[in-house]
Amino acid sequence: MNKKISLGLALSLIAIASAVTFILTSFFSLQSFNKKVIDVNEKSKKYNSLQTLDSYVREHYLGDIDESELSDGILKGYISGLDDKYSRYLSADEYIAEQNEDEGQLVGLGLTLSKDESGYIRIDEIMPDSPVIEAGLKVGDIITLIDGIDVLEAGFDESVEAMRGLEGSEIKLTVRRGGIDKDYTFTRRSIEMITVNGEMITDRIGYIQITSFKKNTPEQFVDTLERLTSNGAKAIIFDVRDNSGGLVSALSDCVDPLLPEGVIATAEYKDGHSETIVYSDESSLNIPMVVLVNENTASAAELFAASLRDVGGAALVGGKTYGKGVMQQTTEFDNTKGAVVLTVAKYRTAVSECYDGVGLTPDYPVDNPDEVEDRSDDDQYYKALEVANMLLGH
Repeated sequence: MNKKISLGLALSLIAIASAVTFILTSFFSLQSFNKKVIDVNEKSKKYNSLQTLDSYVREHYLGDIDESELSDGILKGYISGLDDKYSRYLSADEYIAEQNEDEGQLVGLGLTLSKDESGYIRIDEIMPDSPVIEAGLKVGDIITLIDGIDVLEAGFDESVEAMRGLEGSEIKLTVRRGGIDKDYTFTRRSIEMITVNGEMITDRIGYIQITSFKKNTPEQFVDTLERLTSNGAKAIIFDVRDNSGGLVSALSDCVDPLLPEGVIATAEYKDGHSETIVYSDESSLNIPMVVLVNENTASAAELFAASLRDVGGAALVGGKTYGKGVMQQTTEFDNTKGAVVLTVAKYRTAVSECYDGVGLTPDYPVDNPDEVEDRSDDDQYYKALEVANMLLGH
């Protein structure tokens, strides 16, 4: 039987529904408005405080103000206030230096430096294309003055920073060897970073060390991998100890020839959406793999190790990794020519959970001595070799 509703009742129901909708809409609109007002008021307080501080400094500060440095300092302070150890603001010069490094190009003298017991700077390593080689500088030499400024007076960190500069610019160093100081003048140049090294360590096992993931790393990696497999490698040990990470895109290109087709890793952003950040095509390397890791294995290097273990069945050997499973995005600021590096997502492999703040626990935990002088002291390396032989059936 059909039931009929009178026109008056229908109009009443429509009116009630409209009223309820209006009330609910008004309520949520008011909530949103109040929140925006609070946000505006809070922002206004911040800007007023900054303006008050700026006026005070300009009125009373004894020294001169460099407006560009002041602007950079304000932006650096804002990002520092996020209390995120991975986010930072880069000045224009710092941004250029970071871009060069991401490309795998180092602008400078091509030196690896450390703090000597005397407080001065010790040369630990010299890259093959370094301009200091032509002058006869050697590993173990001590840098005492940079552009006439004593390293002890300037401080170690500040002195190392002073070694940086633009390509083609000059730098003067005073270098001590055997108690005798000698002055040198060098021109900074662009030097390609070698981030991949490899060798056959037995007639069936290859060894590949990756020190960082730069834009030129995949080319070096593929060349090294092909050379070792063509030389008879039936198992590979990948060493990413002390590798603090780098570009996810470079990592993706390195794992691509190793793993089967499919999504390898994804990133989850603030709004909840996910994106594929590491994908492998159908070509893969179907041989036993071992990955050496330690407490300094971080970020993209951890994702490399996790991907090989979760998708490629690789065994992890060494120490528990650092635990950085968050991704940064670099955005250029047109008005300052600088850039902000901001943490924007967490990432994980397609198999396991995000390891941020946790790290990766090796399948074969091994502690190394505090001081590893050479490979003969490297217990982690020999355990990796033992595991590789085991996986080969030896």
